[in-house]
Amino acid sequence: MNTRVAATEYRMAQWSQALQERRANGETIDKFCQRMGVSRHSYFYWQRKLRKAACEQLVKLQTDPTALAVQGFTEVKVAKPVALPISTSMGQVSVETGSYKVTADSGYPADKLAALLRELARSC
Repeated sequence: MNTRVAATEYRMAQWSQALQERRANGETIDKFCQRMGVSRHSYFYWQRKLRKAACEQLVKLQTDPTALAVQGFTEVKVAKPVALPISTSMGQVSVETGSYKVTADSGYPADKLAALLRELARSC
């Protein structure tokens, strides 16, 4: 991978996390910029860049649903183990958490099921 591309992706990930935390904490843009030691220009530059990247990913996903699928395996560390009731029957898997129940057949793409479960975990 090109080092410039990798550096940009790293900065985008850092800014994405910082902007999400700012919004979650209800911090004003001015206070955020002062705390982080960045200009308002930098804040809006990275916000614009992240929004553009998100839109491009959305278009890519709409034209090719497998475009965002991650190949291979990755280690997942669980901070707090949670027991989820999982049942299987005739090529289907069901996962229940809180007031949500997800049932998928064996042909359902694993990456989409994983993304759905991540969203459910955030809301619970």
